[in-house]
Amino acid sequence: MNSPYDGDRGRGASGDPNGPVPPTPPLPADQDPYVQDAYRNDPHRAQDPTAQDPVTEALYDRAAHPPPGQPTQPLYQQPAADRHAPDPQLWASPPPPEPQGPSRNLPYGDAAATTQFVGVDDLITQASQERPEPDAFAHLYRDQQHYEPQHPPAAPGPEAVPQQPTPEPPEPAPVAAAGKPSGGRASGLLKSSAVMAAGTMVSRLTGFVRSALIVAALGGAVLGDSWQVAYQLPTMIFILTIGGGLNSVFVPQLVRAMKEDDDGGEAYANRLLTLVIVVLGVLTVLAVVAAPLLVKLVSLDISRDPAANEVAVAFTRYCVPTIFFMGLHVVMGQILNARGRFGAMMWTPVLNNVVMIATFGLFIWVYGTAKTSHIGVTTIPDEGIRLLGIGTLLGLVVQALAMIPYLRDADFKLRLRFDWRGHGLGKAAKLAKWTVLFVLANQAGVLVVTQLSTWAGNTANDQGHPGTGFISYASAQLIWNMPQAIITVSVMAALLPRLARSAHDGDAGAVRDDMSQGLRTSAVAIVPISFGFLSLGIPLCTLVYGSSGAGVPMGYMLMAFGVGLIPFSVQYVVLRAFYAYEDTRTPFYNTVIVAAVNAAASALCFLVLPARWAVVGMAASYGLAYIIGVGVAWQRLSKRMDGDLDTAHVVRTYARLAGASIPATIISGAAVYGIMQTLGSGVLGSLAALVVGAAALLAVFYVAARKMRIEELNALVGMVRSKLGR
Repeated sequence: MNSPYDGDRGRGASGDPNGPVPPTPPLPADQDPYVQDAYRNDPHRAQDPTAQDPVTEALYDRAAHPPPGQPTQPLYQQPAADRHAPDPQLWASPPPPEPQGPSRNLPYGDAAATTQFVGVDDLITQASQERPEPDAFAHLYRDQQHYEPQHPPAAPGPEAVPQQPTPEPPEPAPVAAAGKPSGGRASGLLKSSAVMAAGTMVSRLTGFVRSALIVAALGGAVLGDSWQVAYQLPTMIFILTIGGGLNSVFVPQLVRAMKEDDDGGEAYANRLLTLVIVVLGVLTVLAVVAAPLLVKLVSLDISRDPAANEVAVAFTRYCVPTIFFMGLHVVMGQILNARGRFGAMMWTPVLNNVVMIATFGLFIWVYGTAKTSHIGVTTIPDEGIRLLGIGTLLGLVVQALAMIPYLRDADFKLRLRFDWRGHGLGKAAKLAKWTVLFVLANQAGVLVVTQLSTWAGNTANDQGHPGTGFISYASAQLIWNMPQAIITVSVMAALLPRLARSAHDGDAGAVRDDMSQGLRTSAVAIVPISFGFLSLGIPLCTLVYGSSGAGVPMGYMLMAFGVGLIPFSVQYVVLRAFYAYEDTRTPFYNTVIVAAVNAAASALCFLVLPARWAVVGMAASYGLAYIIGVGVAWQRLSKRMDGDLDTAHVVRTYARLAGASIPATIISGAAVYGIMQTLGSGVLGSLAALVVGAAALLAVFYVAARKMRIEELNALVGMVRSKLGR
């Protein structure tokens, strides 16, 4: 059973007389089948670091088992001494600590920080503890937090000894408040623009009251047009000069300065503010001197009437100094916007409206309304002109100075700095060059409309149809523009710094997502309101402007503006994407197209339509121009971003919202028509028609939109319910 001993092989019971068989000599290592592959290199251990066990590596005898690639020695023999023998302490040293984040030395890429071995006691004692979950979307709203400039440490002196910096623990991820689920991207965007929307809404509502008092005090005839021309001139001049560049070009530059400058962009902002003060100061003086020429430039028909021209020039000389304070307000507001303080720029215009409401209320208290006093360009006293002029100027002064406390609260120190060279203002000026041309093209179209609308209004007034001129056009446009200013502008004011950062970092996907989110979020309100103007335009205007006798003509103009609000809002968002990429040339070319279409269509309406309907046609031409303009702008932006604009998602949202708005508009319009035919167009009839029509519009739209499962509407409703605690 036992194997025979090798020495007994070939021997009988009595043994081998020749002696034992000599042992077989061992084979060389390269021929022994049991030894020749012992030291062959393992490709898996060399190529797959995750297969290396740190414990095995530490305990492996490197002296007895040399690494692959070294010459093998015969079995059971000590290898020759190597000049560069590995240090046993080095081979036995523990592996380095795992790096932060996903580790390539752990199987399946597990993070070293999350691979823990918890004892039984820990499992029992920590079982009932609720650990807060980090907000996965917190990085999207990092730009909307309170800004604190990061000051780099002072450079060490020549005698300072450099020290090795101590590694700091990683910053923990932002944690959502307990009990409050973190919202998604749409919810965060709605929350970030809530303060701005509230301030803009109050500002626009008080501006709405101001406009109603202006029409009630001055009427819708020549005197009202003369005032409107003088009041609009400062805004036109400001936008034509530096206003457009401040609003669109300098916000990305301020954001860039905040990120790159050691002082958080404070010096850059002070240089910009000083430059604006100097330029606007000179511009204001020139505008006061050139007031007669400016009136003639805006309205040739008014300048031909001596009485109307005298009143318009007097109003203009009181109004044009507001250019200076308007510029101060815009610069300080953009500085605050770049630091995440959006509320000041939206709330301070309320002070201006309050001052003007008090001014025109005092005028009506002294002289009465235009309908009762029959005041006109030949009968208005100099004291009345002076009262309205000083009140208008005082309103802009209060609005601008009210920004200073907000700047101090943001730890921004106002200083005059005249060191303009070599600090980036030249680059901003080059970018603003195309913006100035953009505004010039836009204002060229406005000038055409102003000239034609004042001409048509005076002609219609001579024919016995008052209230169809430029002041009616501007008042209807003010109402029409309110949703845009409250909703779209507020949303994009929150998105613009983030768009600028994403564009600066080359993150086209973030730019696309933010733009798509801004379009779809604002469309939830913009689309139904634009259709609502078709059914509610007349009762809204007769209720507000009925005392001037121009309510019904204004209502028709508001209906004509109507649906054009949708492309106007989309155009605003698309152009902000170009500005985020610091591309001001493309918006200029796009605005040339819009202005040309608007001017050509308005001229056609002036020539073809009767005088009383010509300005209504001009209001419709405004929306038509933006329909063409937004198509061109969208195509150009799509080419810039390689066709990745989330077009299908955006178009689907707008189509569904329009589909829900059409039946709501029809039912609302039928209710308004029936009530006004029964109760008339007085205060009671207009109020009843407006309330019932608006309720029908909202109810039908909401039901239809919920049936279509429009996700943006659901997000809005969810946010409102969470705010109400339901």
